[in-house]
Amino acid sequence: MNTNTPTFRSSYEHPLPLPVLSDDRRTAAKDFPEWKGEPTIKPALQALEITFRLASHVLSDPRPYSVDAREWNRRLASLCSRQMEILSLLFEQTENVTGIPVAGLGSPSRASEASLLPRLAARDMTSCLARQVLLQIESLLHMCRFTLGLGEPNRAGKPSLEYDLIVQPTSLHAFEGRCRHRNRDADVLFTIRHVSESWSCACNGLLGEIVAKIQRGDWEQAASDCWILERIWKLLSEIEDLHMMMDPDDFLQLKTQLASPSSSSASNSPFRFVSAALLEVASMSKNLKNNVPKILAVEVDPKGGPRVQEAAMRLFHSSGRGEGDNPGRLHLLQALQAVEAAVKRFFFGHRQLLTTLVGSLEATGNRGLIGVEASDIVFTEPPYFPSLDAAKTFLGDLWQRELNKNCSLEQ
Repeated sequence: MNTNTPTFRSSYEHPLPLPVLSDDRRTAAKDFPEWKGEPTIKPALQALEITFRLASHVLSDPRPYSVDAREWNRRLASLCSRQMEILSLLFEQTENVTGIPVAGLGSPSRASEASLLPRLAARDMTSCLARQVLLQIESLLHMCRFTLGLGEPNRAGKPSLEYDLIVQPTSLHAFEGRCRHRNRDADVLFTIRHVSESWSCACNGLLGEIVAKIQRGDWEQAASDCWILERIWKLLSEIEDLHMMMDPDDFLQLKTQLASPSSSSASNSPFRFVSAALLEVASMSKNLKNNVPKILAVEVDPKGGPRVQEAAMRLFHSSGRGEGDNPGRLHLLQALQAVEAAVKRFFFGHRQLLTTLVGSLEATGNRGLIGVEASDIVFTEPPYFPSLDAAKTFLGDLWQRELNKNCSLEQ
């Protein structure tokens, strides 16, 4: 299935036209030409900053029925932790941090002046979460040669990242002021969307790196990036689940206000959160399958023969799979299938989330319509890597026959 078609995209973006971050901030990402990791790391840092804005919105909400402060604190702390874990993995790769703007080694560590995190630490309602996040930064990024510069403890005396220069928190948060519906629920809904959108942009950059590394035969590094990509898809699921924390009546009222009344099909269109940027990343994740022949060092049989499948079986079952670059190839193939599982898990979870939020009738868009839901298509698609799937099927059958043979001999 082609997720780039207008029909597929519209089925996910109608009838909730949420504002998207400006294209120049999301896709240009060329403020630092010498920093190769900018297209991936910059939007990831921006997602973390937007999470701080989300914390400010929800934890300052005075409505007791609307905010479960204890659970919000837990979820936000977990979300920040997972984001910093992924950032730490990205920072571990030398090429990602080469050219990254960092204060000189002789410069003292300093806190960001524009980030919301230091301000959260100064407020009673958010100080507990902010202190926890600051400690997480020092703990999770202890292997990095620099600190983020958000006011976290810096006992190692490391130089600070030029956080304000990279993330540009002031302009990042200014985008929120351009949203039409200004109320607390809209702020929360838009902010959750922007965290997800920023990570979609980071995925886009990471996928480009994965393909480049595969093309030059850097199997281990490509596998490492694929495992990070899998983590990001799991993170996106956790971000989506934040919608469950919104008050149901206020959420449905806001959804009605945001729905386009001018569209004749508005009442019959399935309700979606997934953005066009995320759909593009899903399509790119699926297209990683095109690299399997390169990894296995074979060409696709133009007559449709099992050439790629046989090469996969030889690698999986070979006694020499621990020699040479075979381990890297094996790890990469496993990581690619892990990404597939994470993508399908995301869309399956998305459907269940929508069913809980708006009811099964509207979530599936079946008000008098006959058709298959788009998210159903994603997670019920055939395997992205059919040759690997078939190779494992036959390999499992081989071991089962071997077991049956041994049992027969024993009898």
